[in-house]
Amino acid sequence: MSSVLVLYYSHAGATAELARQVARGVEEVPGFEARVRTVPRVSTVCEATADTVPESGPPYATLDDLRDCAALALGSPTRFGNMAAPLKYFLDGTGALWMSGGLIGKPAGVFTSTGSLHGGQETTLLSMMLPLLHHGMLIVGVPYSETDLLHTDAGGTPYGPTHVAGADGKRPVTEAEQRLCRALGRRLAETAARLQAGR
Repeated sequence: MSSVLVLYYSHAGATAELARQVARGVEEVPGFEARVRTVPRVSTVCEATADTVPESGPPYATLDDLRDCAALALGSPTRFGNMAAPLKYFLDGTGALWMSGGLIGKPAGVFTSTGSLHGGQETTLLSMMLPLLHHGMLIVGVPYSETDLLHTDAGGTPYGPTHVAGADGKRPVTEAEQRLCRALGRRLAETAARLQAGR
């Protein structure tokens, strides 16, 4: 069984729901399972450290999770058009994996949630792609054959699935947004399967 790592940070829960939908898409592909992982919050107090196991939700990601995955889905809420600090902090610690070339040639995709329709979704997705490209990963987006991209009045881009959570962060993930997340999960697993078959 090959795994697709669904790695995300979520503050209010919307990005976590997108991650669950991406994981569902991964598991629609025979021979693949989703490994869902998160990262701890970054403290403003330098001495503060998080417990090694979160109080609830999926476990915290390790470099082994990245090294061992067949593909990666990376998710974050938008912070001023950029990924959130906890996810950036985790990625900043992957230097040893970069040195070893452990992620070269693996497919990767990204997803995000914002408070408003024009809240920086696409720039956040692009910001998450940059370290993945430095790692030599192969970026997988969402093609327009997913017709929800043509008709959605909520989230959704060819760069990756998105969600518009609303100013209070409570707007539920729409059916179209869910379908786009599952489409990304399937594409990642299917792409990884084709790459594995070609070895």
